[in-house]
Amino acid sequence: MSKNGKSSYTSGSSMERLYNGLVKENPTFVLMLGMCPTLAVTTSAMNGLGMGLTTMVVLALSNMIISLLRSIIPDKVRIPAFIVVIASFVTMVELLLEGFIPALYDALGLYIPLIVVNCIILGRAESYASKNPVIPSLFDGIGMGLGFSFALTCIGAVRELIGAGELFGFRIMPEAYVPCAIFIMAPGAFFVLAALTAIQNKIRINGEKKGKDMSKIQSGCNEDCMNCREEGCSHRFYGSSVKENGKAGNAGGQAVKSTDGKGRE
Repeated sequence: MSKNGKSSYTSGSSMERLYNGLVKENPTFVLMLGMCPTLAVTTSAMNGLGMGLTTMVVLALSNMIISLLRSIIPDKVRIPAFIVVIASFVTMVELLLEGFIPALYDALGLYIPLIVVNCIILGRAESYASKNPVIPSLFDGIGMGLGFSFALTCIGAVRELIGAGELFGFRIMPEAYVPCAIFIMAPGAFFVLAALTAIQNKIRINGEKKGKDMSKIQSGCNEDCMNCREEGCSHRFYGSSVKENGKAGNAGGQAVKSTDGKGRE
């Protein structure tokens, strides 16, 4: 490790990015992003896993390239530039799926090109990759992608198990089991998503009752911008002004207190 601690910072930041994407800032269960593919393609665990991993590849690679080009891309055209980078990787992934995994390509259908406008990818590019080094940005994309994959696979597994009695295409339930077909239809996605989110809320509430710090879970923000260390937080667009206003407010408060104190004396 170097004297200035750069390597340790990079390692810690990378692991933190993975943990945030999987738990604290899970795109589906915590931030409620990317609901369109979440509700549409999770009719089976395999479809959910395939969509999640496809999104993870695009997210990780686009974060890496955008971070590399962050000092070159003009601020006024950053959003179109981000979309061009993302669309390039989506096209590459789409062609690879069509050539090597045609069954998954047919199952996901239109939702593969729609990855371009997935708010998870554009949001991470804008709030994190465009402001941070390459390695943390890469791990941020991997972490968010793994969190998205985990969520979609869980939803797809529950829907497939209840709605068809299978898991990843293998028969799990006994022959006497009567599948509940509504779970592999559109309403089933809402039912399962609501149930899994409720379970996470229950875990968060139980943790708070035990005295654990659960403030990050479910909110994605601790609402304390002055002491926040989350460099990828979207609130940091206004971080400087918030800090300046906070300092000015504190100074004003101290002046008022001293004046009042003298007046009372």
